[in-house]
Amino acid sequence: MTSRPAPRGVLHHWGSVLPIGPETPRISLGEGDTPLVRSAHLERLAGLDELWFKLEMCNPTGSFKDRGMVVAVAKAVEAGAKAIMCASTGNTSASAAAYAAHCGIESFVLVPGGKVAAGKLAQAVAFGTRIIEVDGNFDEALQAARALTEKHPIALVNSVNPNRIQGQKTAAYEICDALGDAPDILAIPVGNAGNITAYWKGFGECAEVGLATLHPKMYGFQAAGAAPLVSGAPVAHPETVASAIRIGNPASWTGATSARDESGGLIEAVTDDEILEAYRLLAGKEGLFCEPASAASVAGLLKLARAGRIAGGRAVAILTGNGLKDPDTATRTYTPDITRAAATLDGVERALGL
Repeated sequence: MTSRPAPRGVLHHWGSVLPIGPETPRISLGEGDTPLVRSAHLERLAGLDELWFKLEMCNPTGSFKDRGMVVAVAKAVEAGAKAIMCASTGNTSASAAAYAAHCGIESFVLVPGGKVAAGKLAQAVAFGTRIIEVDGNFDEALQAARALTEKHPIALVNSVNPNRIQGQKTAAYEICDALGDAPDILAIPVGNAGNITAYWKGFGECAEVGLATLHPKMYGFQAAGAAPLVSGAPVAHPETVASAIRIGNPASWTGATSARDESGGLIEAVTDDEILEAYRLLAGKEGLFCEPASAASVAGLLKLARAGRIAGGRAVAILTGNGLKDPDTATRTYTPDITRAAATLDGVERALGL
């Protein structure tokens, strides 16, 4: 007799804390239940007693977006939607297209022209989505997507959709479950600001039901060239190497500032140089290859530590996306150490200096 594997995924595992019912299809690509890995080297540099990395890049399409997308798409299908749409800097498009393909519905994505990393666009193409490249930035693409979905029978699955936030909050439950409590600090990149909003919601719920005794301080980090929450005003032309957070007017602005203020946390900016330094350290010292936006969370912690603003405690840094999402930045950032040798023992020994 062949045994069947236990159901996996956010809807199966966390259904009791999600707005789903008997009519909601229990779809899954195996999202959620991502690893929580302790730092081997960087926790000392960050001035922490413990530093953990939540590897959201291990989700099916390589980013945290899957955790919320599965809920948004399941609810859209439940409501009878035959098509979904999103605006995207890359990760949302890949996730939306994957879940649409899985459910047999159409997907349309609006992307800012020339501003999406190659790996992310390749995923969306592979999943069969219809891509519209707009002459504008992400914020303008989102405005167009919202207008289109209000006019036509297409479900919007950006993080302005509350079901996205519901799904993404489950990562906070996983952290509390793994550590036995919430951390002292949750460090997270901030772009459209849905994720910091979702984590704060999740930690609050964990405290309410006794899964946590702490409310972590929420430390959000934006790229200096795309830091509207830091400056307090939208950025008309956001620019940063971290394409996933190249957003000038976050849709979840209020949620992010509430998370910061209610937790006693902060939202600060890190430069592209600081992001790329953390990007290199994560790969070279921790064995974790993330996309540049992910590294913003670690860049922020290192910056605070250098300024003497962190004194111990336990922190979790969210690594939101896989390094393979942005191969162009990887090839520009890393210099390969390659030596040619004859295909013999003697030739390889000489090349290695043995």
